[in-house]
Amino acid sequence: MAQRITTLVMLIEILFLVNYVSQFATTAADNDGDVIHVAGKVMCQDCTLNYDKWINGSEPIKGAVVSITCMDERERVRYYGSDKTDERGQFDLILDKVLYGGKNLKPKLCTVRLVSSPDKSCDIPTDFGNGQSGVKLVQPFMVFKDLVKFVVGPFYYTTPMCETPKYENNY
Repeated sequence: MAQRITTLVMLIEILFLVNYVSQFATTAADNDGDVIHVAGKVMCQDCTLNYDKWINGSEPIKGAVVSITCMDERERVRYYGSDKTDERGQFDLILDKVLYGGKNLKPKLCTVRLVSSPDKSCDIPTDFGNGQSGVKLVQPFMVFKDLVKFVVGPFYYTTPMCETPKYENNY
């Protein structure tokens, strides 16, 4: 019985520590660094393949466009930017933390989402990884000196054959 109580107390202390570190990293992301990096990957996933190939056989898309939109507290757009993926399907959005007029950009009010794919055989955006609806920048991946880095995704496009049909009259 005493061992269970000790284990429970240790578990509570660990959860408290994890919560504290998480809050510290988020606060550091709001206050530290002059530049914010947002990195991720865009892949093509073919739904006609079997499950193993569908999960593990996705290919990177070169030239796919990913955007970031940052709002202010009054829900007005403060920053919009985009980046194209490289041959490995990776993107790196770089934002200045201080906007014109001296206003600070708050990462938690920014959303990253898919915009377009140059590959006509794989250009249907999916919400797998929240690429279509958008990902909020909640927790930084890394905070070091003047660098705050967030990692999102991977985001996925799929083939036109996999697109969900749009029905009229809710049939």
